Amino acid sequence: MVEHRDAIFVDGSFRRADAAGVIEVVNPATEQVIATIPDCIDSDVAVAAEAAFRAGTSWAQSSGAQRAECLERLADRIDARADVLPGLVTRQNGMPITSSRYANCRGPASVYRYYAELARTLPIEELRGYAGGSALVRREPVGVAGLITPWNGPQFLLAAKLGPALAAGCPVVIKPAPETSLDAYEVCEAAREAQIPPGVVNMVTGGADTGAALVRDPRVRKIAFTGSTSAGRSIGATCAQDFKRATLELGGKSAAIVLDDVDLDTFATLVPYVLMGNTGQNCRALTRVLVPRTSHDDVVECIVEALAKVPLGDPSDESSVFGPLVSARQRDRVMSYIEIGTAEGARIALGGGRPAGFDRGFYVEPTVLTGVDNHMRVAREEIFGPVVCVIPYRDEAEAIVIANDSDYGLGGGVFTHDTERGADIARSIATGVVGVNTYPLPLEIPFGGIKQSGIGREFGPESVQSYQEFKAIYGVG
Repeated sequence: MVEHRDAIFVDGSFRRADAAGVIEVVNPATEQVIATIPDCIDSDVAVAAEAAFRAGTSWAQSSGAQRAECLERLADRIDARADVLPGLVTRQNGMPITSSRYANCRGPASVYRYYAELARTLPIEELRGYAGGSALVRREPVGVAGLITPWNGPQFLLAAKLGPALAAGCPVVIKPAPETSLDAYEVCEAAREAQIPPGVVNMVTGGADTGAALVRDPRVRKIAFTGSTSAGRSIGATCAQDFKRATLELGGKSAAIVLDDVDLDTFATLVPYVLMGNTGQNCRALTRVLVPRTSHDDVVECIVEALAKVPLGDPSDESSVFGPLVSARQRDRVMSYIEIGTAEGARIALGGGRPAGFDRGFYVEPTVLTGVDNHMRVAREEIFGPVVCVIPYRDEAEAIVIANDSDYGLGGGVFTHDTERGADIARSIATGVVGVNTYPLPLEIPFGGIKQSGIGREFGPESVQSYQEFKAIYGVG
């Protein structure tokens, strides 16, 4: 049965969208349409932005303690949906259910609680001296924030934006990805149950045109976007015209440098998660694996054996670690890159096609490409699927050069028995985050990229600052 949604969330309640057009939501494991959502038009965006704008003054004047209480209640209401949100997201994007339970329920709830604590503790004003006097340095909310979220981790990546925006005192308009909008309705209902004041949280649904309308709206003073570099480039250009603030978390082609002293047994346990987390649909995945020429074959064998053991199947099955890709379009994109790679001279050491026994669903086998040169397209362009490229290097200096020879700079990893040696190499990698024998995403640490991987940071107290303006008041104190 297909569910038909026709509402947007404005001023604390659901109202029928003006949009006549709809977008189909497809279950990637079955290829069946499970719902439709409104493809919102400019008037829908305008009414949501106006509601947020009207709510802005009172929300900005609320205390940090009041905002913290709202965020804590929101976390509680997300937790209460533990039997709803993970499965709902899995049906929309194919994320294996065991991952979805954290990424789309427990994780987001912890994010909201983290920002509740920051709302309570971060100072609004700081007295700072200067030659001849003193000044108050005051933090004030930037205004209405447009939050444009992706499909690969919809709830966690929404929380990464909604949490700091609310903590800073910004009302918001959420625009979820069209592939994963059903769970955003649950968040809006949770916000209402949490007694967040009407107009502080609003939502519209739709595709690229809806997002563009939100970015253009003059009432919106900040955009937080996670998605492709091409879309981020367009959003950044529009924001620049009106000097809007923007946080853009974009694509990646991150490198894992495997050193000659690595413990391959330990590395093998990390392979599925750091190279192909979320079936490779992960902007921070370490999709370029740089290995010493002297141990190239041993490392390739380790990677192939590790990935070959990982269960792939129905994402609603508790045993599945890899699931389908989100759409037919994404599957075709990934398959086209495998073809491009082999045409360029790469060799398939594992995978390369549709897994046996899967006649339905947008599945692609975990694929390992060897014989890759860093100048090949498969080594330079983001594939966003379960494909890794193994690239040999001669020595550490060459490994660093290869790692940095990329248009992107989001993540990175160094794998070695000697953590001090790994840290020294990590300091030389031009990227936003680097893990040494680990690759977590802790809430307390700023995350984001450089170069074409974006601007700004999410998580940590730094993310709250991106929703604030700084005002200096001289001659006081």
